[in-house]
Formats: sequence, C-alpha cells, structure tokens
Amino acid sequence: MSVRLVIGRGEGEGAHWISAAMRGQDATLERLRVDRQLDEALVRGPDPLHLAEVFGLDEKTAIRYANSARALMERSPETDPATSPRTYGSTP
Repeated sequence: MSVRLVIGRGEGEGAHWISAAMRGQDATLERLRVDRQLDEALVRGPDPLHLAEVFGLDEKTAIRYANSARALMERSPETDPATSPRTYGSTP
C-alpha cells in the first residue's frame, strides 16, 4: 500500500496508523515541508530555479533555501559533527 493511499484515506486503519505514528512527535507539517525542500536542495544541488519549479516557491524563498543548502554543503562534517542537522544519536 502506498503512503499516498494511507494518508489520503482520512479514515480507517491507515489514518489511525498515521495518527499513532505521529503522536508525541515534534514534527509539524510545516517542519516536514521545509525539511523536504532542504533535502531536495542538498540532494539535487542548491539550484533556486529547480526548487522554485518543483515546490512552487517564490523566487526569494527559493534563493534563501538554496543559500541555506549551500552553506550546509560547504560546512565540513569533521569540524562540527555534533551540530549537524543530519546527525542522530549520541556522538562517540
């Protein structure tokens, strides 16, 4: 079963599963949306035109997201691994 079907049903077993899985999480739809856009910029490269086209973003917003992704990509993971947004768990 695809995630789109589970989320799109709105009722029944799929909707309950989504509600139960998200209960107690700090993720909001806004945070998930921003994370998805930033992930796209990190994976595909910090191209504001691509971000604007894929997500329907305003020109200034797309440029801001691309600049944020570029800054994250330029930061060396060796210099500050504990503060990396992609670091999970404890540091050795």
